[in-house]
Amino acid sequence: MGVSGAESKVTSQSKQLRHPPGYAEPVTEHRRDLAPPELRPRLRWELAIVLALSFGYAGARAIITILERLAQDTALANQTATINRPMSGQQYFDLAYQLLGIVGGLAPVALVAFLLWREHKPHLGDLGLGARPLTLTGAPGGMSFTQLASGRGGWPWLRESGNGFLLAAVIGIPGLAFYLFAKWIGINTTVVPTTLDAFWWTVPVLILNAARAALSEELIVVAYLFDRLKRLGVSVWATIIASALLRGSYHLYQGFGGFIGNVVMGLVFGWVYQRWGRSLPLIVAHLLLDIVSFVGYPLALALWPALFG
Repeated sequence: MGVSGAESKVTSQSKQLRHPPGYAEPVTEHRRDLAPPELRPRLRWELAIVLALSFGYAGARAIITILERLAQDTALANQTATINRPMSGQQYFDLAYQLLGIVGGLAPVALVAFLLWREHKPHLGDLGLGARPLTLTGAPGGMSFTQLASGRGGWPWLRESGNGFLLAAVIGIPGLAFYLFAKWIGINTTVVPTTLDAFWWTVPVLILNAARAALSEELIVVAYLFDRLKRLGVSVWATIIASALLRGSYHLYQGFGGFIGNVVMGLVFGWVYQRWGRSLPLIVAHLLLDIVSFVGYPLALALWPALFG
């Protein structure tokens, strides 16, 4: 065999390695098959239970909170909504309560990870985490070819994190402008990110709280919800809208501005997840936004007190 023939054979084998015969191109993790009819009632109950233990409950509570705010004599714009508040007047009891709250807040995340855990790698692929697999067309459950799909044999977490930074910039700057506008026209409270006292553990706890919020919201409200609604036969845009409305609902305690802003954020995040099928960019973006808000608030209050009055 000549040199050109050998090169042609190597090229052909290389193409087969990247895209083996009978295998589809890399697919996003949430594009799963429709559940059989006999399984759908169980999935609906599972979805209801998960939301009742997490953001469905939070949404219902926020609706009651906004109704209570509207019933008060004080205008909504003159009320405050605090996100991170002390839970005890004693430093170390407060720390214990804060850490317990963070662990408890991650319990629903552990639940959805358990429910969607795969026997094969990537174990959390149905939550949009881990290396991208190639899916065998027509095979029950699919087969993952993790190394082939990633191009370099692993999870491209660095690139996905970079996308998260870009997404945070796209959401964060307009989001701050909209918050100030909403407060100016009187449809939002003054949101106070933290009233924790300045202890040695305050900043680490605020960062942990930001991580809890990012993981729980993006893995439950987006990744888990997308997976289950897809399996129940709900259309793409209905899923995106449902996810965005759920995100907005549990921010209603902040006011109508918080609701609208988070619905818009939910639409963007939902569209991005549908397009990329990856959770890490959403988690990183959410984490950055909350860290800037929680940790940067005292500095911003000192520099621009009029904005937070």
